[in-house]
Amino acid sequence: MSEPAALLGRDRPPGRGLAPEDGGDGGRRAAGRLAGLAPRALAGLLLGLLRTARPRQWVKNVLVVAAPAAAGDLFSGFAFGRLAVVFALFTAAASAVYLVNDARDAAADRAHPVKCRRPVAAGRVPVPVAYAVGTLLALAAPLAAALLCPPLVAAVLTAYLCMQLAYCISLKHVLVVDLTVVTTGFVMRTMIGGLALGIPLSRWFLITTAFGALFMVSAKRYSEAVQMAGRAGATRALLTEYTTGYLRFVWQLAAGVAVLAYCLWALEDGGPGHGLLPWRQLSMVAFTLAVLRYAVFADRGTAGEPEDVVLHDRALAVIGVLWLAMYGLAVAGW
Repeated sequence: MSEPAALLGRDRPPGRGLAPEDGGDGGRRAAGRLAGLAPRALAGLLLGLLRTARPRQWVKNVLVVAAPAAAGDLFSGFAFGRLAVVFALFTAAASAVYLVNDARDAAADRAHPVKCRRPVAAGRVPVPVAYAVGTLLALAAPLAAALLCPPLVAAVLTAYLCMQLAYCISLKHVLVVDLTVVTTGFVMRTMIGGLALGIPLSRWFLITTAFGALFMVSAKRYSEAVQMAGRAGATRALLTEYTTGYLRFVWQLAAGVAVLAYCLWALEDGGPGHGLLPWRQLSMVAFTLAVLRYAVFADRGTAGEPEDVVLHDRALAVIGVLWLAMYGLAVAGW
């Protein structure tokens, strides 16, 4: 007999119901089990929604502090509070996109060796629930931005959501445009922090961000194409239209432009002062080393999960700390 039937007492003799007054201990046990099922199911659903929102990807939204940090305007109480709000709103917007994306791609994700474990693809989060929560976040984030932040912040956040949702629906299937949309999402993250605090954005800063993002995005696509060779269309149809040679060309081109733009940004007048040593200019060495180190993983075809590369490679972590120290000294004027 099935468990629901047993819980409802259908296997009991006539006259032995579930009412508490009938004195049956079995009835009380069944009622307790029924009461316990709902909280466990709800907890599992909430955990699945959280996993679908990609907490590991939220580290990307730290880019909202990039422009204020570069300008040395990060540590005032007002700036910290405003940027915390912007970070939370961008995280909500990005989570909305992930929820909608996974709901749309559930069937394709089931064919992927890793993505098949995503909660929506695995059936732990129903597709309608993912759509509903994603829609709620997509509406709430711009509304909160309009109430709490300058108008330009709300405009950029709304544009980000519209662009990313269009990407989920159709733009991900358009050659080159898919790379452009994802790259633009990173640029918007770096722009929005400066807009929130009214900080002018250097053209070289934006170019460095754009091509640095394109480098990582195209390296990710290249790695996916290498790893899914022969069956790429089962998980990302557009990979069958890109060649690995083309994607390699894109990430190599983007890496070169990013390094050049960073050097021009570091040499630009009006930046942080020199202090004891020209730390801003010296940071060009660390930035170039970081690009070269990441290119090792891109060349191997193992940069399919950029956050894993950034967080788990010790050499890259050391280079990143060195770069932060140099630029921090430049901002502080030491």
